[in-house]
Amino acid sequence: MSRIEKRAWQTYFDGVARQLEGMSAEIDVEAMSIGSQVEADWVPLLGISYDPKSDALSIAVEGLGHMIRKPETIFVDVELGRLASMEVIDGDNVRHIVKLRDPLPLPPP
Repeated sequence: MSRIEKRAWQTYFDGVARQLEGMSAEIDVEAMSIGSQVEADWVPLLGISYDPKSDALSIAVEGLGHMIRKPETIFVDVELGRLASMEVIDGDNVRHIVKLRDPLPLPPP
């Protein structure tokens, strides 16, 4: 995994937006107070963006808008030139883990 510096977050997510189209995402949240919880289980990803004015990372998936306020650290894992997963640690030391994959093809009718 590679760490992305905060000054590059907005540019990075703006740049990978096109390659994320059509992918599915799983979002896990881990914290001492709640343990590990699955927020989204392989649903269509609608987008990921960082807004420096509100200091928030937004992960939109079908049926859920997952907002990470005041992210401290972002690590990304790139496989075959595409974002495969990322880990975001926020100011409360909560870990948000996002895994990405191409959707499974549907069988022919």
